[in-house]
Amino acid sequence: MCIEMNLQTLFQDFNPSKFVVHTCLLIFTALLALKLDESISWSYWAVFTPIWIWKFLVVLGATVGTYVWWQYPHFRLEGEAYIHYKAMLISLAIHLILLMFELLVCDQLTTTRHFWILVFIPLIFISIVSIAICIWCVKHDRSYELELFCAVNILQFIFLALKFDGFINWSWEVVFVPLWILMCLSLVGVLYSIIFAGILLRTPEANIQQRRTSFNSALAYTFTVVPILIFQVLLTNKLDDGLGISFMVVVSPLFVSYATLIIMSFSSKGGNKWWFGIRKDFCQFLLSVFPLLQEYANIAYNNNVTRGSNGVPSEPPVHQEPYRDEEIHKKSKENKKLHKNHKKNEAMKPVVPETSIDVPD
Repeated sequence: MCIEMNLQTLFQDFNPSKFVVHTCLLIFTALLALKLDESISWSYWAVFTPIWIWKFLVVLGATVGTYVWWQYPHFRLEGEAYIHYKAMLISLAIHLILLMFELLVCDQLTTTRHFWILVFIPLIFISIVSIAICIWCVKHDRSYELELFCAVNILQFIFLALKFDGFINWSWEVVFVPLWILMCLSLVGVLYSIIFAGILLRTPEANIQQRRTSFNSALAYTFTVVPILIFQVLLTNKLDDGLGISFMVVVSPLFVSYATLIIMSFSSKGGNKWWFGIRKDFCQFLLSVFPLLQEYANIAYNNNVTRGSNGVPSEPPVHQEPYRDEEIHKKSKENKKLHKNHKKNEAMKPVVPETSIDVPD
């Protein structure tokens, strides 16, 4: 039996931006449901506090990144620094326009002095611009989850604004038609990922890593899409038929999706390296800021024990010493490789038997 624990691998693919976004959305959804159920008497400005925290971190991170960019010109020569910096500025612009929409929503919910179509104008503008941004992101191999979500839901945003203003008297089931179509396509993707994972599990040529990756992806997509579909069904019945359940029950499936997305943020990789000017992976940045964490995050334990014929362990558990930086770690690996090759060469040397030659008198 082999059990390996390496805390560094837990954070080396961590995406802090996705973790912040999904955590803030989870808290906001819970507060909004409690507000609609009148379980809390907070104002909408207080209910939107997680959203304000999200936007504050985005603006602060972009500001610090811009300061580092202009203060240290030699950092611009690092790999794809210009692409990362442009992506950060594009994301900042999208979030500022989204912040304008959220401010208008809070003001409308509090005072009801605007038309909803005017409130949704910033969101509709983002949806149009996001089409070009998605093309740019594909060209430069950048992530574009928020932009893609806005681009494919432009018609849904228009229907919602018209419904809130009373310009259309359709049922909510009809209003959500664009979202139904999107969910059907998502379910097709989930079904494909499940079938693909099943095929890999029965394919002897596939290695363990490929099987594990496909299985985890299928599981993650299932626990993300299916709860959203259940939420949409419950919300439609609640708005159309006055289903006698609270909004907290309606949004409860979303908590499963948010939890799945938060867990997936630990293996999402990516993230903008100019956010807060870190210029490196978040794990490396965290270890450089807090050196004491190297004593824990860079230690791996392996209890793979080989037992001899007498049942006594022949090798103790492997304990890897922490490394301080990448150069030392790389040098250590090279030394181990040279030592291994040396032992291999020693084993391959021909063995010459000793002979005795008797010289006659």
